[in-house]
Amino acid sequence: MRKAIFLFFLLLGIGAGYLSARNDDWGLCVVMMAVGALFGAAIGGELSQIGKRQGRLPLQTEEEIEPIPGGLGTSSRDVAANYWRDEGHMPFMKPPRPELGNHMFDADKNI
Repeated sequence: MRKAIFLFFLLLGIGAGYLSARNDDWGLCVVMMAVGALFGAAIGGELSQIGKRQGRLPLQTEEEIEPIPGGLGTSSRDVAANYWRDEGHMPFMKPPRPELGNHMFDADKNI
């Protein structure tokens, strides 16, 4: 029954496109039939509920499907998730900051 409803509105759209341009050239008639088919397919698909989910479960995230064991932050997903926070270094492997700041070797720095 769904396909019949869909095809009815598809053909109705094609017919409306043909009727609107029946006295013009075939090129315009074909274009109007294509536009009518587009609108007929959209309306028929909505009314026949083709493509609608039928009571499926919501999609799970990657973390829910495969949780990270241990949670030490060393897996590739943890490193990718915290890349900007850790400035590209692995957890607990970050080099220490210089004592005098990041600009200790600047030429205009007065010590």
